[in-house]
Amino acid sequence: MELPLAKLEEWMRRYYHAVDHDIGSSGVRDLTVGELCHIAGFDLAELADLPFHDSEPLGGRNLRAALADRWTGGDSERVMVTHGSSEAIWLVMQTLVRPGDDVIVVDPAYQQLHDIAVARGCRLRRWDLSSGDGFAADTDRLRKLVAAERPRMIVVNFPHNPTGITITREQQDELIEIAAAAGAWLVWDNAFGELTYEGDTLPLPHDRYARSLSFGTFSKSYGLAGIRTGWCLAPPEMLTEMAYLRDYVALYVSPVLEFFAERAVRNADRIVAMQRAHAGQNRELLLAWAGEHPGRVRLTPPAGGVSALVELRGVQDVTEVCRRLAEEYRTLLIPGECFGDAYRSHVRLGFGGTRAELTAGLANLDVLLKS
Repeated sequence: MELPLAKLEEWMRRYYHAVDHDIGSSGVRDLTVGELCHIAGFDLAELADLPFHDSEPLGGRNLRAALADRWTGGDSERVMVTHGSSEAIWLVMQTLVRPGDDVIVVDPAYQQLHDIAVARGCRLRRWDLSSGDGFAADTDRLRKLVAAERPRMIVVNFPHNPTGITITREQQDELIEIAAAAGAWLVWDNAFGELTYEGDTLPLPHDRYARSLSFGTFSKSYGLAGIRTGWCLAPPEMLTEMAYLRDYVALYVSPVLEFFAERAVRNADRIVAMQRAHAGQNRELLLAWAGEHPGRVRLTPPAGGVSALVELRGVQDVTEVCRRLAEEYRTLLIPGECFGDAYRSHVRLGFGGTRAELTAGLANLDVLLKS
């Protein structure tokens, strides 16, 4: 299995730790250990009696129970704890698809959502979110793709990374109906699922469609990227298969990380509400900035998450702009080519960090664009 270069991760590896201002990442501002202790009402002294012992293959039972209470009505048999959603994606793709399978993936998308399947010999079909339509999700277009290919799997994430657009509950129901008619697995990436600005959050699809699975992370909406913890919801028999594969790689998630993750998920409503309020203010700042540059930038207001796919008009080499911004202005911005060649005129602009770094980062981008 030959994997292509993960372009986004390569860019992050090169610049993420070498800048002062981050307006490229797709997560909310980081919480400190002290902030999490205060929000969740616990003391680090509780760690004193925690033994450095193995956790369980599907995750510690306390964290699985907490995740089940939040997502599955208490059914922890459907829950697996993973190393971020990245491990969940890897395990799902290794378990569910085989060479020759057709896989439909929303486009643009996080590269790992499709290239692992491609490396396994699958045929990729893209469900395009057209920038000319404000990246609106056209379910009629998806229906035609499914009718033509009868795919093994349909992979989506809403609210969407990198555009921030989302779909309605009615569109979600239609998506489930389309997948069911084809007998396809519906893979629901819920990384941004809890962070929306317009309307209610979308429910996970498992209660309405048996051939569905979901995964999420504590990085995007919680501000806990450093604990590298995520989750996957799937039929128990599939989680068992994923655990067999995991025996060759990671075995389990550290119980120390699970300690913090459990307390976060038990206080998720408080954490997400705080991060949503913060990100919402930054979103208004971003939209005001875009309104001041109508001939230079174009974006669709993000309905969820903390990123937007912004077109830089009149710029011949957007990747070079991002490189100069990082190296000369110490500001991180992600070139659109990390999400595919069709987006070379765009950048992913993240607004989840501190207000100070968003303000400074946009100011630096202004200076560079004017020059």
